[in-house]
Amino acid sequence: MDAIHTPPADSSDTRQVPAPATADPAASSPAEAAPQRHRTPLGTRLERFALPLLLVLIIVFFGVFPASSSVFLSGANVSVVLANQSVVTLVAIALIFPLVAGHFDFSVGGIAVLSSVVTAASMAHFSLPLWLSCLLGVAAAAAVGLVNGLLVARFEMNAFVSTLGMATLLGGLIQWYTGGLAIIGVAPSFTAFGSSTWLGLPRVVFVVAVLVFLAWYLLTHTPFGRSLYAIGSNNRAAVLVGLPLRRYTHTAFLLSGTLAGLAGVILAARTGGANADNGTYLLFPALAAVFLGATAILPGRFNVIGTVFGVLFVAVSVSGLTLSGAANWVDQVFNGVALLVAVGLSSYLGRRRSGQTT
Repeated sequence: MDAIHTPPADSSDTRQVPAPATADPAASSPAEAAPQRHRTPLGTRLERFALPLLLVLIIVFFGVFPASSSVFLSGANVSVVLANQSVVTLVAIALIFPLVAGHFDFSVGGIAVLSSVVTAASMAHFSLPLWLSCLLGVAAAAAVGLVNGLLVARFEMNAFVSTLGMATLLGGLIQWYTGGLAIIGVAPSFTAFGSSTWLGLPRVVFVVAVLVFLAWYLLTHTPFGRSLYAIGSNNRAAVLVGLPLRRYTHTAFLLSGTLAGLAGVILAARTGGANADNGTYLLFPALAAVFLGATAILPGRFNVIGTVFGVLFVAVSVSGLTLSGAANWVDQVFNGVALLVAVGLSSYLGRRRSGQTT
């Protein structure tokens, strides 16, 4: 059930996710569990917590490195890093649901930006109340997720291609509506929420923490979550045991769109409006975080807690490098290298869990 090459939820998506799919560990067969007996408990723990330990080492290094030590551990820098990564974290969590089911969703970045544009435009252009503007932003994002799920689950389109096409479509629509210009003029209370703090931390961090907890609980402690893992691991076996493959796949994309929509609302609050963008600057850091997360906590499996550590690892590393005087292009290079390394490691761990390598 833990094989790395996840058969997707339809025949047109064969091997479209070169990453670990996950399944309920209680459902693993003895043959699949056999490779685990060759590893010591200490080795298993080190594998699970390697990324958190590496994160701690990175923090210590930049905290004492002369070029960054004066600012890196300051409250202001910590607050900025956490607030800036709140949107990326939600986009990464949105990515997990389709990936667990065996599908990519390349549209989550565009969906988040669409949500921010709808939210900001509702206030600035149509003078709608704050609560209604936020609701419309999330609703628009959920509708796109619903369409993605329909295309993949009902019409059996390749998720890789269909969501990439959706991302391109959304980018064009955003450019058309905004004319390439930023939307400003949102409610002052909305901007204040995005920039204010509570207990010394940005308020948006607490909102994201609640949503992360709900996603973790849904995937790990409910029949839906365990069934989604089973579908991603082996969709044919899932059908044989009576799981509603289409409905669960559709729901995974709906949840992905909804979470991306919430990320877009937070993005609008953080920026005080909306920018005309296609969302790729959100997608790739989120992808790096998700695949890095698959190397930790539950190695070889997409998981929420590991993804949070992945987001923090990339954000802290880039922040430290920037404060040390690194050039502007370092951010993109680091994200690209992190994604490549993460895909390789998560793929290897997934194969080892399934006994396909030694």
